[in-house]
Amino acid sequence: MNEFMEQFLIESRELVEGATGDFLALEETPGDRERLDSVFRAVHTLKGAAGIMDFDAMGRALHAVEDVLSAVRAGASPVTSRLVDDGLHALDRVTAWLDVMEATGEPPPDAGAAADAIVARFAAPSAVEPPPRDPPPGEPSGAWLDGLLARHPAQAGAARLALRYAPDPGCFFGGDDPLSLVAGLPGILAVEVEPATPWPALDLLDPFACNLVIRVLLQAGEEEIAGLLEPARGQVEIRALRRPGSGPALPAPLRELLEAQILLLAEPTAEGAAGRIASAGRVAANVLRHAGCASEADALDRATTESLTTGNPARLTAAIAHARDGMPPPGADRSAEAPAAPVPDPEPWPGARMPQEIGARALRVDAERIDALVTLAGELTVAKNALAHAVGLAREGTDPAALAVLLRDQHAGLDRLVGELQRAVLNIRVLPLGHVFNRFPRLVREISAGLGKSVRLVVEGEATEADKAVVEALFEPLLHGVRNALDHGIEPASERRALGKAAVATIRLRAAREGEGVLVEVEDDGRGIDAAAIRAVAAGRGLLPPHVLAALTDEQAIDLAFAPGFSTAAAVTDLSGRGVGMDAVRRAVERMGGRVGIESRPGRGATLRMTLPFTLMLTRVMTVEAGGQVFGIPLDTVVETLRLPRDRIVPVGAGRAFVLRDRTVPLVSLAEALGGAADEADRPETSVVIVNLCGQPGGLAVERLGLQMEVMLKPVDGLLADVPAIAGTTLLGDGRVLIVLDVQELLE
Repeated sequence: MNEFMEQFLIESRELVEGATGDFLALEETPGDRERLDSVFRAVHTLKGAAGIMDFDAMGRALHAVEDVLSAVRAGASPVTSRLVDDGLHALDRVTAWLDVMEATGEPPPDAGAAADAIVARFAAPSAVEPPPRDPPPGEPSGAWLDGLLARHPAQAGAARLALRYAPDPGCFFGGDDPLSLVAGLPGILAVEVEPATPWPALDLLDPFACNLVIRVLLQAGEEEIAGLLEPARGQVEIRALRRPGSGPALPAPLRELLEAQILLLAEPTAEGAAGRIASAGRVAANVLRHAGCASEADALDRATTESLTTGNPARLTAAIAHARDGMPPPGADRSAEAPAAPVPDPEPWPGARMPQEIGARALRVDAERIDALVTLAGELTVAKNALAHAVGLAREGTDPAALAVLLRDQHAGLDRLVGELQRAVLNIRVLPLGHVFNRFPRLVREISAGLGKSVRLVVEGEATEADKAVVEALFEPLLHGVRNALDHGIEPASERRALGKAAVATIRLRAAREGEGVLVEVEDDGRGIDAAAIRAVAAGRGLLPPHVLAALTDEQAIDLAFAPGFSTAAAVTDLSGRGVGMDAVRRAVERMGGRVGIESRPGRGATLRMTLPFTLMLTRVMTVEAGGQVFGIPLDTVVETLRLPRDRIVPVGAGRAFVLRDRTVPLVSLAEALGGAADEADRPETSVVIVNLCGQPGGLAVERLGLQMEVMLKPVDGLLADVPAIAGTTLLGDGRVLIVLDVQELLE
């Protein structure tokens, strides 16, 4: 892959990640102009980058997204959940294309169909929904519509929209001109202007108060007028009269029969009015039944009854006119109309697919950290020259005592510089935890929607930094923790209201530095963890004897949730019930050399707390000898060491064990665990390293205990890359390679 393509992929992934966060933030705060501008810039930049790479399909898809965002920025349409869904869908497609380009070095040749689907998705009328409008004050919502249609039957047939505009009485002071606003609407067919309340006497008239109600029939659609009516938000009631293809398409002879009934009802004479209404209604209903439109015929029957009751044919006239033009009759329930069919998508919806990390071959580094390395390199050069000077003095026969003092001082300076160099190198690898936290807003949104729960995610401390390996390994335990909080912890909205809680639950992802490590928490305000339920499940599965379970404190009982295969779910679902969630959390955290625990507040929530090392590269280890070779064991997994008399080791089945402080501890020979032969020399004692395995002690029998040291681990590659249970390698002072073991994986 050339450097230009690599830079394009890095920047594009960053833009996708930023745009994803902006879309999710806009769903929470649709009026956030800064977020709207940010997502527009990201999409615009992505489109330009695609053009530079001659990736026409990506550019075409993003242009469709950009057009809709541009309309939102101009105030012509609002931010809606549909827009957010479509925007995230488009970003998923872009991520998939970037994955292909990273693998092949070329834009995917078959991206055209997916791009066309995105363009069609954003071009669909429902992609830009008109702003919601509250019914204006005055007459009941919808009561004005039938009269307006009846008074303008000829125009009603061509109308797509009807609106009632009741301007605020003080609108003039805001610079609004209601008549000018209406006059600027496209496709006007009929306009009615009336006083909202009867006009007072001339000497009592307030010329600065607007006292109008304006009713309009329009041939335009909602998408054409939504932006124009933005100044009148909350003062306009809009009714959609028809959509293309929403009603029956009648043959011309049947439409002519319906037209004849309208003419019959328009007779000006009062004599025989009831007979004309009954006759016209019956004929029109029979015409529709003949055409197979039974529901429309029933609606005409109801309109006939209403007109006979009032003696006014207007209601029936409007109903027949709508039936003639293939529109739902006035007053019909439009809520049951089927939504527009979704645009077909040639690729499966990616669901919770998240933007990938920046490739392992590239990492953005602050220039100040590079400058610090350059400075250290200069100081190390000085230290090297000082050592060369000491070597020269030794060759010249300098007094050994003076030479020893000089070498001691030089070693102290070199030790300081090496320590600073280690920290500087590690600082190059650090990433903010926001790098992994930013994946979760969308996951929480999708999982909570699937569970039918309203959940707000709050992220705190996302600027806290840790080694790249820690940040990337943190995703799995965080995912299990968030899923458990959503599925088990958070109550349904109805239950939360009954408990006096806010209907919208809160999950917090929190990070902070704690000494030399990093503290990461997943906190929810749900029901907490029921220690009694944990005990009951543990008893049912025989994890511990009943008397032991009864003696456990609530904190100790809750810790049983980390046991392999443990689950309190009554049934297996997509999210839980298989007993791998919290077990996987503990395994992943302890594999990084961290600790994990749960704090429960019954009725108020729970907190999953993980304490992690700042880095996995700089590690304190203890050396041991097994099978004639020296190995390193991470010191944070070592509980203690001891010399164990051989007569205290007893066989247990195919294994061995010993009793330590009234507790049975299994004993494993490290040499045998590594595939070698144990040294069975007749020694009166065996050297044992007690290690922590998922909260339980285990013993490693070794031939000899060594030193403790701080080492810089090198990732495993080459022949050892696929060998399990190796955390990394380093060099000893005598030049030998020290293999540092992953004890957790070794003894699984």
